[in-house]
Amino acid sequence: MPKKLSYAQVFDIFKDFFFINLGMAIYSVGWALFLLPNHITTGGGAGLAAILQYATNFPMQYSLLLLNGVLLIAAWWQLGTKFALKTLYAVLALSIYLGLSQSLITQDDGTLLNVLGENQEGMACILGAVLNGIGIGMVFMSGGCTGGWDIIAAIINKYKNVSIGRVLLYIDLFVIGSCYFLFHSWQMVVFGYVTLVVYTFAVDTMINSSKQDIQFTVYTKESDRLVEVIRKETGHTATLLLGEGGYTHDQLRVVVTIVHKSEQVQMLRLIRDTDQQAFVTFHRVEGAFGLGFNAIKA
Repeated sequence: MPKKLSYAQVFDIFKDFFFINLGMAIYSVGWALFLLPNHITTGGGAGLAAILQYATNFPMQYSLLLLNGVLLIAAWWQLGTKFALKTLYAVLALSIYLGLSQSLITQDDGTLLNVLGENQEGMACILGAVLNGIGIGMVFMSGGCTGGWDIIAAIINKYKNVSIGRVLLYIDLFVIGSCYFLFHSWQMVVFGYVTLVVYTFAVDTMINSSKQDIQFTVYTKESDRLVEVIRKETGHTATLLLGEGGYTHDQLRVVVTIVHKSEQVQMLRLIRDTDQQAFVTFHRVEGAFGLGFNAIKA
């Protein structure tokens, strides 16, 4: 008998569904408003579909649907049903939103409205890439997958000792470079690479910004007092590790604690006021889960 889903699990499913849709809508608006009217391309299957649209006027959303359809068959054959089904919804949503967003700004002569005006390709590639990154970031944070080269990279990675990131980079560089043969302009190639860089940065920022916390490692003889101050002033706790000075061989306890990014300055001041002789290091952690931080959501 199938296991009954809890309320929290049902809520997570609907939340993921909502944010995958929202992310795909934002991603599609980035293409329709900024990239497509200015003939800017980027990496991935979307970049290849955009080049085909520029060359033949064949709608980008249909190219993506056909491309991903073939790749989904390969994914089902090589990577299993679960991976293929997980990707199917995002692929369909992307094609629908791309078609809808373009239809809303198509003018009477069949061209897309260029909201930025002429000779604004630089601004267009930045704005389009940021929206693309935000949209895809939402999809990734919701456990979604957009298909495209991700499937090819996953298949290659299954059989060859090549990282998925490197495979995607090689494919993206080739796709963007190929637009030179269509426009005969290195400027458009450069715009494509700029779009790719900004898009990648936006995706990383979107995924990691909400998970950035700071881990402090404090070497101090006032460990008990420092832990008490941390607990009282920040609400966090700490872990104590036994340590020994390599030169003096004095015994001490090392205080390790994680605080929110916004508490970084406060922590430095608390350490300074507790023990001015303390030796401190800190670094960013990409995710802290548990009591006092984010709940584990996977």
